[in-house]
Amino acid sequence: MIPAYYDANYLLKLHLPEVGTTEVRAHAATVLEIHSAQHGRAEFASAAFRKVREGAATHEDYQRLIAQFNADIATTTVVLLPLTDAILDRVEAVFASAPATTFLRAADAIHLATAAESGFTEIHSNDKHLLAAAPLFGLRGVNVIP
Repeated sequence: MIPAYYDANYLLKLHLPEVGTTEVRAHAATVLEIHSAQHGRAEFASAAFRKVREGAATHEDYQRLIAQFNADIATTTVVLLPLTDAILDRVEAVFASAPATTFLRAADAIHLATAAESGFTEIHSNDKHLLAAAPLFGLRGVNVIP
């Protein structure tokens, strides 16, 4: 078993039943551990709160999701990788050479650079823009959700 890199969308699917949860959980069961960028913690909190805002979850659900995610971090089921100068350098280099038509948000670029700088060859997400930009970082974007 090897580790896998997940963005925050996939991390949330591990804890909250929604479209794609079954597939992401099945994939997670096949890996040693899940890695993500440190800022994925803030993205997870934001995504979980979005469910409250949309009426799909309560504040109590939000608290439970955050507690579960923090437990995953504490037990190293999820490993958060620190932001480094090398990662930011990689982000800047990719933006400097990316085609003008590239749609890439800063947070997604940090995920991609973190995965690449940490030695991953794949990144797991269902974000179409992140997946499309993955090759710019030397990564293969993988979405296990049909």
